Amino acid sequence: MKKALIISSLLLLLVSGAILLNNRHFNHEQLKKQQQSTPNTYANENTEDILNGDLIFQTSLSAQSQAIQLATKSEYSHCGIIYKNGNAYYVFEAVQPVKLTPLSTWIDRGKDKKFVIKRLKNADEVLTPAVLLKMKQVGDQFKGKNYDLTFEWSDDKIYCSELIWKIYQRAAGIELGTPEKLKDFDLSNEIVKKKMKERYGERLPMEETVISPAAIFNSDLLITVKSI
Repeated sequence: MKKALIISSLLLLLVSGAILLNNRHFNHEQLKKQQQSTPNTYANENTEDILNGDLIFQTSLSAQSQAIQLATKSEYSHCGIIYKNGNAYYVFEAVQPVKLTPLSTWIDRGKDKKFVIKRLKNADEVLTPAVLLKMKQVGDQFKGKNYDLTFEWSDDKIYCSELIWKIYQRAAGIELGTPEKLKDFDLSNEIVKKKMKERYGERLPMEETVISPAAIFNSDLLITVKSI
């Protein structure tokens, strides 16, 4: 009797173990299928309506983003140019340093992963293969350069909207937005004042020429092709 009880207990343990292993395998397969059916963030974003030379804007999560938004009265504080390389899309941007960043990585960096893509109204006519090649050649002159924390109008260092503006102006003869003077921006907010003091000290270069992401974003020469 005792021997039969031991055998029964062992059989029960074996059956329970088999059921547990089967459930684990089933759950693992379920999770695997779910992961396969759920794409990574924007990794498989529909890019059919994106063209070489399109501009992309986002709200950056950088330390200076809020100050830029307040000073320019705009939601957007960072921007870049989209280029296609093979089957992949990249954003040419002025960060530290100026570089090409995969589109999905660029989008994931922004606030809530939201972005807006804009394009020249007459892009089909203007952005010919020759012009796009020239844009890349102009951009190559800036690749690897340091980000310009003091927003100076020079080619020694460069910031995001300045990079876009100079590439379009020098390669296509198009001025996206009107450059302003530093004094033209709203510098009254304490957050802006603090950031300005960090960058310039007590002497602000009020006559410095600046092109903001907002000025390019609001250009009448652009249309919106995607907003997420």
